[in-house]
Amino acid sequence: MKLATFLKLGTCSLGIILACTLSVQGGEITPRISGVESLFSRVLPQPQILQELLQANVIYLGETHDSEADHQAQLEIIQELHRNNPNLAIAMEMFQRPFQEAIDRYLRGEITETELIAETEYESRWGFPWEYYGEIVRFAQEHQLPILALNAPTEVIRKVAREGLEGLSEQDREYIPPFAEIKTDNLDYQQMVREVFEQHQAAAHGSSLKFENFFLAQVLWDETMAETIANFVRENPETQVVVLAGQGHIVYGYGIPSRVERRVGDRLAMEPFVQRSLLFNLPEELRSIGDRPIADYFWEH
Repeated sequence: MKLATFLKLGTCSLGIILACTLSVQGGEITPRISGVESLFSRVLPQPQILQELLQANVIYLGETHDSEADHQAQLEIIQELHRNNPNLAIAMEMFQRPFQEAIDRYLRGEITETELIAETEYESRWGFPWEYYGEIVRFAQEHQLPILALNAPTEVIRKVAREGLEGLSEQDREYIPPFAEIKTDNLDYQQMVREVFEQHQAAAHGSSLKFENFFLAQVLWDETMAETIANFVRENPETQVVVLAGQGHIVYGYGIPSRVERRVGDRLAMEPFVQRSLLFNLPEELRSIGDRPIADYFWEH
């Protein structure tokens, strides 16, 4: 693993971090850890950091989608975790749920990587360079690690952003959670997304989108990914899940983590159910604003 700085995160302003992160869609290391309430940083060896991550049932690696360095770091962390625990699964926002079978066929060696890209409609549905994720996907195939397609279909999210849930057909609802499980009652999250919405409206000089539907689409996105993770965790409680998703779905636990917790909670025989979140390259000035942690760890390239 390359030399890097690893920080235990302090706190951050919701509005500022969303503006920063929701733009477009093995040698020994000595990471630096600073506690939420600490006024100083202390250096810890790599094994101690990994030990903390290895205790988690689910680890979130929050990326900026167009950062090649973030994806390289994700690969390195996955490799280190796998060396210590081969019972690992990788959950990926960049694949959509209808294409899980294509991913499984690739992992079984039944189709090529080129065919995987085509059959998952990766280029039209995600669009960031394939090689950002290619090494991770190949690592999963080589070591026979499950890959979970997390995301809701693009066309469903767009329809909800325009029309709300009422506009969805039975076919649209096939790959999303039941309406009763789509919870929009987190007012702090709502305010965070509202700031992004207002920036979007200003940049677009206004549009016909209603905030209520915009927020509902964001929550549907989160709930769909959370349902996929929670279903896998319940069926495979001994497997550690590493989630690759945009930072905006992870900060403060508002997006995916809290919704996984709600679904899994105390339903597992194992106790406790532990989740850990890590964000890449958060600007230093955002680490000490506010009164609650934005994530558990911060990785500085």
